[in-house]
Amino acid sequence: MKRKAVAVIFGGRSGEHVVSLRSAASIMEAIDTNIYEIVPVGISREGVWFTGPDTWLSLWEQRMPREASRTVVLTDPTRPGLLVQTDQSPTEWRYQPIDLVFPVLHGTYGEDGTIQGLFDIAGIPYVGSGVLASSTGMDKVFMKALFLQFGLPVAPYIYFYRLQWSGNSEYWLKQVRTKLGFPCFVKPANLGSSVGITKAFSEDELSKAVEEALLYDEKAIVEEFVEGREIECAVLGDSEAEASRPGEVIPCNDFYDYRAKYIDDRSSLVIPVELGESLEKKIKDYSIRAFQAVEASGLARVDFFVSSTNGTVILNEINTMPGFTSISMYPKMWEASGVSYRELISRLMDIAESRFHRRQALMVAPPE
Repeated sequence: MKRKAVAVIFGGRSGEHVVSLRSAASIMEAIDTNIYEIVPVGISREGVWFTGPDTWLSLWEQRMPREASRTVVLTDPTRPGLLVQTDQSPTEWRYQPIDLVFPVLHGTYGEDGTIQGLFDIAGIPYVGSGVLASSTGMDKVFMKALFLQFGLPVAPYIYFYRLQWSGNSEYWLKQVRTKLGFPCFVKPANLGSSVGITKAFSEDELSKAVEEALLYDEKAIVEEFVEGREIECAVLGDSEAEASRPGEVIPCNDFYDYRAKYIDDRSSLVIPVELGESLEKKIKDYSIRAFQAVEASGLARVDFFVSSTNGTVILNEINTMPGFTSISMYPKMWEASGVSYRELISRLMDIAESRFHRRQALMVAPPE
């Protein structure tokens, strides 16, 4: 049987470039090569696409690939695949057919719906959510608005744009002070892996935190601090989805920031975490409802706070392309639920192909 060509795409232009490389390395190692031929596709920090055996290592070492060729997606749904620059001439390109894409891209220009729209145009099945879920799942403001529409509990928040902040920062400082109080969390509206997030304890710290967040996005969101446990749950599926056993993050720092996630190894992950039957059921139910609220597909990790004062469950956010190393929360929660890392990857690719063919069957010409 001929193997299917799966393009694993990694790197990218977001602040989560390195996280993407780590996830992709684990995924490529676990893909069943009896069924799939892996086509590595790297995107540099500048946005240049490459493919070839040297691609991943060159991005990891932050150098130009020696054994890789530039590539672009062929936006012709009758010939799904890539155009790859030949070694002989920069003006000659060869066709590389692609059966499936696994876009292991976190953050902007990868997890936000932009690349998903490209693959929709190109007629190539891909793992993960489509344009709508990816874009709303990336934007914390629109995400929370959808959650509220679906009756899901979120913490109070305020958001504003860079121009609004620069034009009247005192007004927004007052809004935060009176409506949210301190401490509070300040975040870029569109980013992940806790990049650009600050816990502010005063107005002075809030001002600095907003300036930090606005380095990464045009829009900042400030959220009320919830004292409690950080609980996460993994979701797998499509229109019919299932939730894993939840896990708990016990951060080594004041909160689970980028350093605590990826640099300092003193944080603890409790997987699965014993919450009691009623609380675990509520977490799973909220996770599936959050998945459905944004119309996610394939995979998502849903993050919660459980208040230490009254046990209230607060939905924090959904990640439509969570970290995917073999020790990341998403695959570890499924492993604790009886789904191995390798099986999880195979199921995600099966879901992607099924969704693609189901959607293709609907694309018929209107009656004349």
